[in-house]
Amino acid sequence: MPSSAQHHEKRCILLLLIITLTTWNRILPKNFKEETHSSNTWWLQSKALTSSSPQFLCMGLNNVYTLKLWTALKLPISLPHWNFFMKSCPEAPLNPVVSPRKTELRIKKIMEKLDQLIPNRPFTHVTSTTSAKQSRATILNPQDTYCRGDQLDVLLEVKDHLGRRKQYGGDFLRARMSSPALKAGASGKVTDFNNGTYLVSFTLFWAGKVSLSLLLIHPSEGVSALWRARKQGYDRVIFTGQFANGTSQVNSDCALFLNSSTELCEYLDTRDQEAFYCVKPQHVPCAALTHMRSKNKNVSYLSKQERSLFERSNVGVEIMEKFDAITVSNCNTEKTAPVPKKCKFGMTSTVPSGHVWKDTWNPVSCSLAPIEMKECLKGKFVYLLGDSTIRQWMEYFKSSINTLKSVDLHETGKFQHQFGVDLDKNIKIQWQKHGYPLVGSLNFSVKEIEYLARVIDRIGGEKNTIIVISLGQHFRPFPIDVFIQRALNIHDAVQRLLLRSPDTMVIIKAENIREMHNDAERFSDFHGYIQYLAIKDIFQDLNVGIIDAWDITIAYGTNDVHPPQSVVKNQINIMLNFIC
Repeated sequence: MPSSAQHHEKRCILLLLIITLTTWNRILPKNFKEETHSSNTWWLQSKALTSSSPQFLCMGLNNVYTLKLWTALKLPISLPHWNFFMKSCPEAPLNPVVSPRKTELRIKKIMEKLDQLIPNRPFTHVTSTTSAKQSRATILNPQDTYCRGDQLDVLLEVKDHLGRRKQYGGDFLRARMSSPALKAGASGKVTDFNNGTYLVSFTLFWAGKVSLSLLLIHPSEGVSALWRARKQGYDRVIFTGQFANGTSQVNSDCALFLNSSTELCEYLDTRDQEAFYCVKPQHVPCAALTHMRSKNKNVSYLSKQERSLFERSNVGVEIMEKFDAITVSNCNTEKTAPVPKKCKFGMTSTVPSGHVWKDTWNPVSCSLAPIEMKECLKGKFVYLLGDSTIRQWMEYFKSSINTLKSVDLHETGKFQHQFGVDLDKNIKIQWQKHGYPLVGSLNFSVKEIEYLARVIDRIGGEKNTIIVISLGQHFRPFPIDVFIQRALNIHDAVQRLLLRSPDTMVIIKAENIREMHNDAERFSDFHGYIQYLAIKDIFQDLNVGIIDAWDITIAYGTNDVHPPQSVVKNQINIMLNFIC
């Protein structure tokens, strides 16, 4: 007996055939019938394949008849029409579509993990929150001189503003060691015992005078407040869409979510269930949307008392202010440390992941060689996908490869696509922005905007195709599930790419840290850190490279969403070592 799936496939074939042939004789011009005769013959000859491969017929009908039928009817050939026509046919095996329900469960599972890391910490008065001044840091087993390679441990006991010992953890701390004269720096590892005490561990990577820093970015109560507030609204940043209306423009409110009784334009990716909305202007079609800009809305989901925790004087306060620099010497010089293997995909992640010395990044678990950029990129197509922190890479390539010529793509605005080509070395490098949300006060074009999962689905991929993805900064002002869903959709697109082209090299660049005193409710590094944890968790099952820009920018101490070129150069050098 045929299975229900087989019945479904045959019904699909029959329906497509009836629609096509019925419409064919009624509406198509004579010359079109003559043109498609060979296609019709091809279909009849391939009829025998349908019993064993109904997908083959669906593909044939869609590719041959649908395209010509749409053209003859003078209908636009667009992705939504194509998906609608094909949705009753079996999906190709290399294009697995995750159901919305399954995606919701995946988001929920990640959210539960994050919720466990950030318990609710209500407080009655600011004096009961963590105080950097009252807290006490103690170096364990202090020495006059330390040896390079040693681990230095600091015990931190946190107290509130009245000097009372805290009984729980959860403070957002940042540990760093540095030697400015040597252009050296590294992050420290913070272990939270969840009882008001922390162990801060520094690996002494270099010799010289080393300064230790331990910043209280936010107290645990502030972290809890930021986490609760982030879940509550989409309107901390609001968008204005510009629609073309003849020779004039019409502006309208837009958002990731609009609670409005008026007619809306819904820009929906039906497969990945990601949407953006605008209030529909009167007498203007939704397709006329051309530009977008954003601004911060005067709204907060924090109480007045909670907001006081994020005043400038309370953010990033030094705990180890009174500590003198330590001295680190080259002891045991007769012992030669083994040279670690060259950096490649899949290597063990460590905390810290490396250190800066003489302005050069040195990973812990592998070694980076100096790579001649132009030779490494010979014959390669590099896709840089994401935000302006990966656009910095594009700008670095253009300034460093003098034969890389920019191609005018006839776009305008802040987020216009960029494309560079070196014809002699056959190098092609492209930067493309990610889809909504994009936060920026200047108008930017959305005529060519698309989600990165769709971009990746269009890339054929092979051993000379390199894809670097970076996103996060523009997602910080919105509920975390927006970021998680986007990361999951990109993960699934990368998974599909690696199924069809396993030699393609995909690299995830984590977020940079940014300015410390820049509107904590919207842009705090706490939001970035949570996204950093989420994206590492999401991509851990794929054979992709990870560039730990989070740890790198802490080591450099940049505190700038767009770090200096020396930092960008070292991030790119990791990529070059991955691929060459």
